[in-house]
Amino acid sequence: MFKFGVMMNIIVISDIHGDIENLFNYFDKIKELNVDVIVCPGDFTDANMPKSFTQEDVAKLIIKELNLLKKPVLAVPGNVDTKNMIKLFEDEGISIHGKGKIIGDFGFYGYGGAYTPFETNIEPTDEELKFGLKNAFNEVKNAKYKIQVTHTPPAGTRVDMIQSGLHVGSNIVREAIESYGPLVAISAHIHEARGTDNIKNTLIMNSGRFPEGYFGFIKIENGSVNGKVLNLIE
Repeated sequence: MFKFGVMMNIIVISDIHGDIENLFNYFDKIKELNVDVIVCPGDFTDANMPKSFTQEDVAKLIIKELNLLKKPVLAVPGNVDTKNMIKLFEDEGISIHGKGKIIGDFGFYGYGGAYTPFETNIEPTDEELKFGLKNAFNEVKNAKYKIQVTHTPPAGTRVDMIQSGLHVGSNIVREAIESYGPLVAISAHIHEARGTDNIKNTLIMNSGRFPEGYFGFIKIENGSVNGKVLNLIE
């Protein structure tokens, strides 16, 4: 049983895209960190999997490896993940897709998937995303601190900008941050837009691709937040 007060260290691991080899290589370093909760904001897998492996098979391997850290794992699916993985996350007890979980003073809520021009596997409509986040938030609204987790980043921030300079994030995600005022809002999806930003008093983070060594580390103490994107190679 895990007990938390007003202090928590969160590690963010995103956009693995089925890269099991690098995942395993970096996990030994992750184990050295003082971590309370692991947050995974989607794209565990990719459309092209090793021969004889389904995306669900690979997701199970990743979850098994995450569980070796013996810390709570919380996840939403990415747009490339399959809809079957939503049930897998539920069965594994790690899902915050359209739902919330309270750990100590911290309420985690979220919704996965992302709109793209490519017709990928999980692409919620704005209405689905809006009501999914609302329902999830309502499950943690009494928690002292709230943490929002989505795959798609909020619009008009440093963490939703593609290489051309165009902002491609979600207005719905941004509106949820502005309305609910979480302490932290974690997202992924736009690999090149890794980093942090702020919307009002909310720290925004996109931790980048974990197989490239990037991860997020968030330290919360008495409502004060310090979050950085770090690299295990450096």
